[in-house]
Amino acid sequence: MQQGPRPNFNRGRNPNFRREQQQEHRTNRMIRVPEIRLVGDNVEPGVYRTDEALRMAEDQGLDLVEISPNAAPPVCRIIDYNKFLYEKKKKEKEMKANAHKSEVKEIRFTPNTDDHDFDFKAKHAEKFLKEGNKVKTYVQFKGRAIMFKERGELILLKFAERLAEVGALEGMPLMEGKRMIAIFAPKSAKKKPGGEKAPKEPREPREGGDQPAAPAPAPARRPIEIKYANRPPAQAQAPADKPAEDKPAGNS
Repeated sequence: MQQGPRPNFNRGRNPNFRREQQQEHRTNRMIRVPEIRLVGDNVEPGVYRTDEALRMAEDQGLDLVEISPNAAPPVCRIIDYNKFLYEKKKKEKEMKANAHKSEVKEIRFTPNTDDHDFDFKAKHAEKFLKEGNKVKTYVQFKGRAIMFKERGELILLKFAERLAEVGALEGMPLMEGKRMIAIFAPKSAKKKPGGEKAPKEPREPREGGDQPAAPAPAPARRPIEIKYANRPPAQAQAPADKPAEDKPAGNS
């Protein structure tokens, strides 16, 4: 049996169909609405016909990008689409990097944890907090060990004193099932440079400079005392008495 020609299913399809699926935004000729609203720095905001906005984008050597397709009319901007995607991916990487820092590390104790194990885990907790991670510590009670809740609370409070310089206790230890839990948050890094800069500020030289400045007024006062000391009261009164005697002698 002779078969007829196969139908061409690609006939009449939009050549930009696959391209539209790959892109996050409609750009240029993919925007088929009659009117759009233009926003941005390089244009006067307002409602334009789509063909007019495309002409403006071509004149500037940029792309017409649909930012808000659900608005009425859709909101578009005239920008460099490749640069727009690059900056967007860069921001997403920065957000992922920041989100990666906020992890929660767990450290487990028992009511019978010895000093060596305590110091070993405290060093790990200090490292986690300095890296910007939260630390979740808990004392695990098994069997009859649940009777020693006070020991678990003492361990966690002692742990909080050990980490006081790098972490802050978010709340008092609480029981959750057979665990007593305490969470530590890293202290903000802004406080550390402030504490280090405080002794480096020029306050210490000023305090040292005030010490030589203190005797400075003393020498200024000493000459004044010496001048008054060199003028005895007898000499100061003698010239005052002589004119007093001459005046009556002259008048007589």
